[in-house]
Amino acid sequence: MISTVLKTTHRLQRIFLGLALAALSATVSAQSTFPNKPIRLIVPFAPGGVTDTSGRFIADQLSRRIGQTIVVENKPGASGNIGAAMVANSEPDGYTLVLGFDGTIVINPHIFTNMPLDTTKDLRPIGKIGETILILVAYPKFEAQTLQEIIAISKQPGKTINFGSSGVASPQHIAVELLNKQTGSKLVHVPYKGGGQAMIDVQAGVIPLVYTAVAGAYPYIKSGRLNAVAVSSQKRASSLPEVPTFMESGVKDFVASGWVGIFAPAKTPQSIVDYLNKELNAVLSSPEVIAKLDTLGIEATPGTPEKFSTEIAIDLKRYGEVIKAADIKADN
Repeated sequence: MISTVLKTTHRLQRIFLGLALAALSATVSAQSTFPNKPIRLIVPFAPGGVTDTSGRFIADQLSRRIGQTIVVENKPGASGNIGAAMVANSEPDGYTLVLGFDGTIVINPHIFTNMPLDTTKDLRPIGKIGETILILVAYPKFEAQTLQEIIAISKQPGKTINFGSSGVASPQHIAVELLNKQTGSKLVHVPYKGGGQAMIDVQAGVIPLVYTAVAGAYPYIKSGRLNAVAVSSQKRASSLPEVPTFMESGVKDFVASGWVGIFAPAKTPQSIVDYLNKELNAVLSSPEVIAKLDTLGIEATPGTPEKFSTEIAIDLKRYGEVIKAADIKADN
């Protein structure tokens, strides 16, 4: 009797072990042959903007590298939260990715009281595509045309200097609040529903300043309809080499650039993350890709997922302090 039970137990153990090994083998095989079907890249914004355009371009280039179609799907809503949450809750197999930018990943957690995901725990960085160079531009007839003049006048009693951005809690808005915090300037935010109308108003002198992406301001600067005050990147923009940085303009250690990258669900296997990162870096090292991103005001930044994670953690803390000090909230 006991012998029969032991034999049955051993038989069941062998069966379960065989099933476990088969499952493990299937998983390893799936990862080793990745990708063997089309990949979805969710863009959590409406079509047509710089984020969407850059995402589609990178998706096309990456699909050529890996030999699989990358289907871009727009899932806008809640400043990127809807699309990001959709990917965070998807199967962590590398076949559903999201195009994430700093607004969604490091700003939204501080301004939304009901976040549908934890952006640093529910998503895993694949790699940063690049940094969006931001620029402060001025109406050419405004009394202040340098950064130091603008800061000085904003501090004068009875003086109000407005600046426009693409909306409340946008990276541009947060960057100027950071400037106010760091320099004591008192620039007042005028939010727009998108950057288009802000650019129209600053050219007409309705508002004196707009903080925006270089790509959107470039043609107006070159035509003389706007004055380029300074870029807030680490170094000068290659498309506007004559325009100084904020640091060159006297604001020590001030760097505020937007960024865009690719993320996967948190439990995506390391082998898949490494593979996608390697191929993304190869794409971002191409002269053709570098030149194309440059026209969109994006500086290509190939690097490791670990380095990207560290940068995200720094931005999350830094912007959180600014948002709390300025008491910025979004409508949920």
